[in-house]
Amino acid sequence: MKKRRSSPATDIRQSTSGNTSRRRMPAAATPPNTSSPPPVAALPTQPQTEQPRWTFLTNHAHVLVLLWQNPAMIVREVARQVGITERAVQHILAELENAGILQRTRVGRQNRYHIETSVPLRHPIESHRTIGELLQLCARTQHT
Repeated sequence: MKKRRSSPATDIRQSTSGNTSRRRMPAAATPPNTSSPPPVAALPTQPQTEQPRWTFLTNHAHVLVLLWQNPAMIVREVARQVGITERAVQHILAELENAGILQRTRVGRQNRYHIETSVPLRHPIESHRTIGELLQLCARTQHT
């Protein structure tokens, strides 16, 4: 086949038998603009550190710590600070309430939470410690 003439979007070829065929060239096949070099990705000025994908405490513990520090905190704020959905927080609250660790009291249109600090931790390895001891260890401020 001999190449007869072409445009950036169409390639016309003529076979040895004289038949002409046209085919549409994909956009990527058009010649690139060679007047300037391709852009180079900027290198970061400071090394970026990845955040760890795991933590030592569970989301249940994170929710407890936040509610111990602020018993009137709304579910949306708990979810934002823990980094999970509101629905996940509601599920955790229900589990903690069913386990007897958390009591929910309705005050007007809001909930107020009370944590039973004397309940032992659930796993056999840490069952010699209480929820209260864990909360005191993790809390940013002293609970009164």
